[in-house]
Amino acid sequence: MGSAGLGLTDVDDIDFDDLTSPRLTDVQRQILEFTEAKRVDFDVDRMLAEAIEQAGVDDLDDTDGFGDRLGAHLAAIEADTGLTQLTRSSLRQRVVRVLRNRLSLTDLIKRYPEIESTPIEAPFIVVGMPRSGTTHLVNLIAADPRRRALPYWESQEPIPARGEGPGILGVDPRYARAKSEHDALMASAPVVAAMHDRFPEAIEEEVELLDLDLAAYVLEWHARVPDWRDYYLGLDQTRHYAYMRKVLQALTFLRGPGTWVLKSPQHCEQLGPLMATFPDATVAFTHRDPVAVIQSAITMMAYSDRLRRTSIEPGWLLDYWSDRVRRLLSACVRDRDLVPAERSIDIGFHHLNGNEMPWLEKLYEVGGVEMTPKVRKRFQQYLDGNPRGKHGRIRYDLQRHFGISAGELRGRFDFYFDRFDVRPET
Repeated sequence: MGSAGLGLTDVDDIDFDDLTSPRLTDVQRQILEFTEAKRVDFDVDRMLAEAIEQAGVDDLDDTDGFGDRLGAHLAAIEADTGLTQLTRSSLRQRVVRVLRNRLSLTDLIKRYPEIESTPIEAPFIVVGMPRSGTTHLVNLIAADPRRRALPYWESQEPIPARGEGPGILGVDPRYARAKSEHDALMASAPVVAAMHDRFPEAIEEEVELLDLDLAAYVLEWHARVPDWRDYYLGLDQTRHYAYMRKVLQALTFLRGPGTWVLKSPQHCEQLGPLMATFPDATVAFTHRDPVAVIQSAITMMAYSDRLRRTSIEPGWLLDYWSDRVRRLLSACVRDRDLVPAERSIDIGFHHLNGNEMPWLEKLYEVGGVEMTPKVRKRFQQYLDGNPRGKHGRIRYDLQRHFGISAGELRGRFDFYFDRFDVRPET
């Protein structure tokens, strides 16, 4: 079954028979024809002026080398010559949004300095590879109404611009913008929902907040930027994680409570900075066969690249992301003991398929948090309403699409199987 033009309401299996040689839908062709007509420019002064106009304030807080990181960020984007103008436009909008968010945060803390003393109390933090169940687990834990989480719409615009509030119907304009973007994505690339549906209410990664400091690995998911990867890995993340905590404090100040559930794969290689920033955290590690992680990630990216890039290049995706996952997992194996055993658990992906409740009980036990009957009911309601494959299941084929067998790829990760309870998947 082909997938380029599928809706997902009645799809059981999605077979990418055109993954590396895409057959575009009429909508997709029209989008590209329209956007390719004009080259997108990354002029720093112009982007900053747009951000200042949107924020209504002009202090960017460039006291810690932010300008240097901005320059490295933009240089990495410009070095990727395979981007479509559609992608360049979305990345430009992202940079303007980062600048606007940073301006608004700086202004908010100037007006309310007590934000920086707002407590972030004993968070639950989910740490694991992309596609390893982290999204499922964090959304599940977020069903506990006592705990604050970061919905996607808020992750993209965490701080409202000065003077911007809900309209006459009570809808936050930040939410409305996120919904509009999601609707456009579903029209142009509907299979994305089966892979990683970032609808406005979905719980998102807090490294999106770290991006206000331009110090996260996020750009790697949007473009081919090995220079940015190397630059990011050379940064003092303890300092930047402290900035991320400051954004969380601002969000708590704007809308509590201060007890968070957080998650990100990036934390796998930043466990030292993570624990220095959140020393009272309880951490849930998720573990999955790296073959399944890589094939899911690169299939998702190859599908998205039919609009994002001028060519797919499956070999590049395999090489880069198998290396990137190896780096993340190597750091996790190296630093796992930095997280106290009495404040952490390790969950195999095979336990996140209908058998979550005992693991939730264990997480709450080591976190010293009572799981009330009301919370237990909320968890079960979430599980009942969100079975795996809800939006359709992807049929992966590493050999056909990427020219490598599962066994050959798995052999690169013996160190990870030796350390954790990970089951090979077919």
